[in-house]
Amino acid sequence: MTHLWIRAESRPNEERTGITPEGVAALIAKGFRVTVEDCPRRILRPQPYIDAGAEIAAHGSWPDAPKDAIILGLKELPEDDTPLIHRHIMFGHAYKGQSAGARLLKRFAAGGGTLYDLEYLTDSEGRRVAAFGYWAGYAGAAVSLLAWAAQADGKTCPPVDTWRTADALQDDLRAALDIAACPSVIIIGAKGRVGSGARDLCTELDIPVTEWDMAETAHGGPFPEVLDHSIFLNCILATPGVPVFVPASAPTDERNLRVIGDIACDPDSPFNPIPLYDAATSWAQPTTRVCGAPPLDIMAIDNLPSLLPRESSMDFADQLLPHLMALDTIDQGVWGRARETYLKHKPKDTQ
Repeated sequence: MTHLWIRAESRPNEERTGITPEGVAALIAKGFRVTVEDCPRRILRPQPYIDAGAEIAAHGSWPDAPKDAIILGLKELPEDDTPLIHRHIMFGHAYKGQSAGARLLKRFAAGGGTLYDLEYLTDSEGRRVAAFGYWAGYAGAAVSLLAWAAQADGKTCPPVDTWRTADALQDDLRAALDIAACPSVIIIGAKGRVGSGARDLCTELDIPVTEWDMAETAHGGPFPEVLDHSIFLNCILATPGVPVFVPASAPTDERNLRVIGDIACDPDSPFNPIPLYDAATSWAQPTTRVCGAPPLDIMAIDNLPSLLPRESSMDFADQLLPHLMALDTIDQGVWGRARETYLKHKPKDTQ
């Protein structure tokens, strides 16, 4: 019997989940065993999972789960060097040279476990099958607009926290933007999941948007047109071949640009297309100021969908469920490809 274990998230401010009670019920109906850890911060309460037939386990008890259990989570595990014996489905952030990635891979190699990285869960044509991108774009645009409004009031962006609904987020933004002239926004990556979320929020707020994608950036950067807009929203992941979008001289160049929302947020990547900062921002301090006259703030929060935990969880869980239903054939399809990706990156001296 395939046993799926839903772990509690350990990252502060993380209320999302990768599966709904309805998804649990569907898995159990197929013959799966499902265990859900108690998690007071999860946006969906325990009782509906119990009603769906799940077993409830203590918060953070996944290390003691049966060895054949498949552990499903979203964000990073608690940082230590304990060997990982299980098969884990999660966003590992381990394959692009991220600072904690090598340590995580060593833990898997030492314990004999396997990482099925959600970022690399792809169909036969290489397209991701489940992603939070839309809500990352939506929330990232929102925080960038809050930073713009704060500048207009002579301040920096205040701390942010979860919004219970997207409607509540829009209400807060309209109130904040009442004191500021309507900004002009340019989005690079406007045709992707992330870009469409950013574009949709701006459209709902009647904010004009210039939409760029591969055609507009094919000739290589930097792009002086970015400096003509009030806000630049980067929705392109840092990968080899991505051009620099904003020149390093931007702080001292003549510009209308006041806020950069680096929604893709990969500051420690060697391919970072915005070479003006080197560390992610946070909910407590959403922006970093790289220049003060005139101001230029960068928003680079790396867990943006968590600001809208209900909408982002429901959307992601709907995308992921058809593939969870295939976990009883984990060596095939999307799961087999994810395993091969892990094996390519596994420390070579342990293979």
